[in-house]
Amino acid sequence: MAVAALAAGPALAGYDLPPENLLKVLKAPPPPTPSVDPSGRRLLLTTLQTYPSIERVARPFYKLAGVRLEPANRSRHDTPAGYGIPACVADFTVVDIASGRETRVPLPAGACPLPALWSPDGQRFAFQNVTPSAVELWLGDAATGRIHRVPGLALNPIFGATVQWLQGSKTLLVKKVPEGQGKPPADAAADIGPNIQQSLGGQGVSSTYEARDTLRNALDEARFVYYGTSQLAVIDVASGAVRPVGKPALYTEVNGAPDGAHVLTEVLQPPYSHAVTYERFAHDVAVLELATGQVKTIARQPLADRVPVHGVPEGPVNFDWRATEPATLVWSEALDKGDWDVEVPERDKLMRWSAPFSGQPTEIGRTRQRFAGFAWTPRRALSFLTEVDENRHWQTTRIVDVDQPGMPGRVLWDMSSDEQYKRPGDFVYQVLPNGAYAVRMQGDAVFLRGRGASPQGDRPFLDQLDLGSLKTERLFRSGTDDYDVFLGFTDQAGRFLTWRQSVMDPPNAFLRTLGPARLEAAEGEARYASAGQRLTHVPDPTPEVRQIRKQLVSYKRADGVDLSFTLYTPPGYQAGTPLPAVLYAYPMDFASSAQAGQVTGSQNTFTRLPYYRLLLLAGYAIIDNASFPIVGDPKTAYDTYLQQLAADAQAAVDKAVAMGVVDRERIGVTGHSHGALMTANLVAHTDLFKAGVATSGSYNKTLTPFGFQSERRSVWQARDVYLQASPFFSADTLKRPLLLVHGEDDANPGTEPIQSLKLYQAIRGNGGTTRLVMLPHEPHWYTALESNEQVVHDMLDWFGTYVKNAPMTKADSPQK
Repeated sequence: MAVAALAAGPALAGYDLPPENLLKVLKAPPPPTPSVDPSGRRLLLTTLQTYPSIERVARPFYKLAGVRLEPANRSRHDTPAGYGIPACVADFTVVDIASGRETRVPLPAGACPLPALWSPDGQRFAFQNVTPSAVELWLGDAATGRIHRVPGLALNPIFGATVQWLQGSKTLLVKKVPEGQGKPPADAAADIGPNIQQSLGGQGVSSTYEARDTLRNALDEARFVYYGTSQLAVIDVASGAVRPVGKPALYTEVNGAPDGAHVLTEVLQPPYSHAVTYERFAHDVAVLELATGQVKTIARQPLADRVPVHGVPEGPVNFDWRATEPATLVWSEALDKGDWDVEVPERDKLMRWSAPFSGQPTEIGRTRQRFAGFAWTPRRALSFLTEVDENRHWQTTRIVDVDQPGMPGRVLWDMSSDEQYKRPGDFVYQVLPNGAYAVRMQGDAVFLRGRGASPQGDRPFLDQLDLGSLKTERLFRSGTDDYDVFLGFTDQAGRFLTWRQSVMDPPNAFLRTLGPARLEAAEGEARYASAGQRLTHVPDPTPEVRQIRKQLVSYKRADGVDLSFTLYTPPGYQAGTPLPAVLYAYPMDFASSAQAGQVTGSQNTFTRLPYYRLLLLAGYAIIDNASFPIVGDPKTAYDTYLQQLAADAQAAVDKAVAMGVVDRERIGVTGHSHGALMTANLVAHTDLFKAGVATSGSYNKTLTPFGFQSERRSVWQARDVYLQASPFFSADTLKRPLLLVHGEDDANPGTEPIQSLKLYQAIRGNGGTTRLVMLPHEPHWYTALESNEQVVHDMLDWFGTYVKNAPMTKADSPQK
């Protein structure tokens, strides 16, 4: 059926299916996501729906200044940044850590529950439930698994921050649909008119990625105000009573203070731009007093529609509550106009203001580079401040006391932000009784968790860092034949949970107890033994996949940069037999070759098959996640983009062929988004690949004129860079077959659907071999089952025809 479409002819209707053995694996449920409750007594396993139907994905929605809203129930139709569609929860299971008892939560029928939020005391959890007519709030009892709906309440999740615990675990702060709003704005002939924008000079640029689903006309503005307006309310968990606080407004950020008495709010103000998303709209930052409804304005921010690429708006930004009382706000203000290209001795100043917010805020200090946030601890005099240098990919973390303004603090880490092997890890957090998140402490020590990248692959770890000596002690490290990640501490000293998996074993929770010290522990290994006991029993949904083999492979680029990929071989593979293969990669940008060559990933994870890996079940080898670094000064690295792509690809292909696994004459290439650009360029500019499959890519970078990836220059500053990176301008020489797939509702401004349409037209018009598949209703990441079935079918057919030399037949593809 699809083979006929390779020749010129009429478009095909309906969706195609891949072979049954691939289809079964495609539909298999994903492993659950674990979450330890703040008390350390229970574990919540959340299993998401594999794929919704196309009917779910095709529901009508409005595009309103960077968000997509379903008017029928006011639910979000998109995930943050517009890349996907929110997944419904298929199963909640509560596991009692002490006994191992599992309690499956009976979910509401005929609706779409979203992931849950633990209460600070671990006794309850809350979740949103999307029904055809509203977004409801449900509460669950952790001990029994029983759930109930908070009656008479319709949530408004358009801008996020919809539900949060307040006053510890006694109340919830929510955004609800206001009462008495009346009917929504309706389409009418009187509302039809031109979309007029103008620019009357001025300085500054607007990043490519800020023009996502922008407002178009007065009707859009009216809908934006109608659907965006929320009423804040406090819900008493014990009684279910709902108490409105403050006035209805266009609340975006809403953040309750640890004292339970104040709420930080950001409220959008007109006029509403048609050029950028709502995050750049004018807004007031204020503190709302819950008991009285009084409002204290902290800052009034104007429209920020000319923010430097990768920069920040001028004025107060990055508002946050200190974790300890009294209620104290901190924020930063740029001293360099928010522009990385401005040379200044200090980029940001940091401010502090405490309740009752009288007088004036106090300056805490200044950072040489861009402020990246505080990590708070339970101690008022101890916090961690991080700043980052985008110009050289560097980050510095200091131990500071924000009550001592001007103090430089003590340097904890000073390192490349690209560094993997020496990365110290991330702080382990705890939830304080007041609901605030703080770095977990034991005496004068904190805990760190990390992926543990090494030349042999990732080996996750748990460390304890003494803040006096700044020395770390390794408490736990994953083994060499599994992949075991720290989840959280339990309520018993010396016991913690990990999430363990291996190539053959699906992910499951293990309860571990720290044992005696290992006196002869090698460098980097755990200093303590830790006995593990399996706590959960997640089954293997696809036993047939266990026959697939994989290995982490290291090699070098011609210029000496270290590279790696994971090589997968299909079931029944006989060593020494060259196979047809497909290379998958996503180029990454690095400031230094030392970090570019560091290995990440693990060959010990439980093997699962995303769409392109399903080709393993059709006899292909997969050269997976091949390193494709673009190395150089972040300001100019893309000057050599094409040369580095070709060198990366050549090294990967040469290594796979030298291993005797891959047939050099039968290799295809595929990638998504920025990886799709890579795919098209490799097909256009090298002879390494017989065909390519590019999904949701951007192929004419002059259509993204104000930056792409880490490229901060505009097309007018780096014209040759944009042209050379664009395979559209090489369509006349692009003769290798290229399949283009794109979602028709891709919201990513960097990969608008027109990119694939125009490249297809360019290749076709120049006599090349190409096919275009536009997936109805799909965003940047394909969501519907039917769409994913189609992509697998078309990829199998395309590579079968042009790489494997064995096209699909009707017998291979079942009919719906």
